[in-house]
Amino acid sequence: MKHLNKENVLFLVLACFFIGNTLIAEVIGPKMFSLEKSFGFQPVDWTLFGIEHLSFNFSAGSILWPLVFVMTDVINEYYGKRGVRFLTYMAVGVIAYAFLMLMLTTKAAPADFWVAINQDIKPDINTAFNRIFSTGMLIILGSLSAFLVSQLMDAYIFHQFKKATGDRLVWLRATGSTVVSQLLDSFIILIIVFYIGADAEHRWSWNQIAAIGLMGYAYKVLTAVVLTPMLYFVHAIIARYLGHELAESLKKSAVDPV
Repeated sequence: MKHLNKENVLFLVLACFFIGNTLIAEVIGPKMFSLEKSFGFQPVDWTLFGIEHLSFNFSAGSILWPLVFVMTDVINEYYGKRGVRFLTYMAVGVIAYAFLMLMLTTKAAPADFWVAINQDIKPDINTAFNRIFSTGMLIILGSLSAFLVSQLMDAYIFHQFKKATGDRLVWLRATGSTVVSQLLDSFIILIIVFYIGADAEHRWSWNQIAAIGLMGYAYKVLTAVVLTPMLYFVHAIIARYLGHELAESLKKSAVDPV
């Protein structure tokens, strides 16, 4: 650690949180949860574009994605587009590697004793494990594509806002970049998985994509707004750790043309 300066240590910490959260979000993604029921409310049962019985049902990974985008804004603030791009590519590589390892583990033959001691799980624990962790290639492609495009767009828009506003209006550049990037994130995966990659029988209509995509988008934007105070809190911790002079120096270098 004696050869690591403060800005490098900070980058490593942010990188761990960023890549760790993206990986966890992908791994827990197969579980679907009801936002309303999680807070003790009945589902909203809305109708959009002629699609009935819509409610806030999302992949469990959606719980962590807002935190990922908060981290994106923090990284962009101090390390610029280069830092965000580097960590985005790293995260994509780690997620792809994780999916490969999960695929290999689902192909491994289960030990008899493991199945026997978990015999209360029906039909059996190996089938349950494989059902959860066997993610289709199309979903992997859609998920990684949505993540990559939205992250790079978030970094670009944040950078443009920061060049225009300087150190002022942190909430504006954070929320503004998220509003646009999450619109892409919400629809890219749906289009790839349920329209481009689906056969004619199971292909979603554009109304379905629009309705379900907007439900997810509304959740992400609302969460980003709610988490805005966390952004200021993280900035305060970083400023205290780096010191005013170093923090301002990093911010200044982050807006230089890349």
